[in-house]
Amino acid sequence: MELISGDDGLTRCWWGAEPEVYRIYHDTEWGHPVAEDRRLFEKICLEGFQAGLSWLTILRKRPAFRAGFANFEIEQVAAFGEAQVSRLLEDAGIVRHQGKIRSTINNAQRALDLIDEKGTLAAYLWAWADPIDEPPLDILSATATSGAISKDLKKRGWTFVGPTTIYAFMQAMGLVNDHLADCHVRETCAEERRRLLSQRR
Repeated sequence: MELISGDDGLTRCWWGAEPEVYRIYHDTEWGHPVAEDRRLFEKICLEGFQAGLSWLTILRKRPAFRAGFANFEIEQVAAFGEAQVSRLLEDAGIVRHQGKIRSTINNAQRALDLIDEKGTLAAYLWAWADPIDEPPLDILSATATSGAISKDLKKRGWTFVGPTTIYAFMQAMGLVNDHLADCHVRETCAEERRRLLSQRR
């Protein structure tokens, strides 16, 4: 783990300097807490698609994913049928993996069940967030919490939600703050997390 100083003079986590699409993602999205159900659902689905691929591949295809999956509006995706599956399997702009496509539709249906139970997807997910916000000493691929979320979601019928996938989702959506100490984004994310967590108490 290391920090990198960019041409703009800002210090970033090692992975967030290049290419530009990563730099923008690192600075404006990764680790910033999200409590909007549509965005949470989109990210958990895209993390599932990313399994076995690079996140850069998914990031570059994200506009096509959004177009293909009705901008990840949960109710609309939950209503997809065989015609939509066939259409998506012909869409060269996305990752044409039938299992992952069907998983996204299934997970939208399971998300609606969770929303019926918890009120929002955010209410369920943010209940798992750790309020302690210390700079990471190691960047892990999974944690006990991501394993527990994975196990619970699988029990609820979700698919493509293994512990590693869930931890990457937690990092991206700000449920944890894994920006390194002295990364220029870290304190912004920490303050946003404090504000969101205080609102949810």
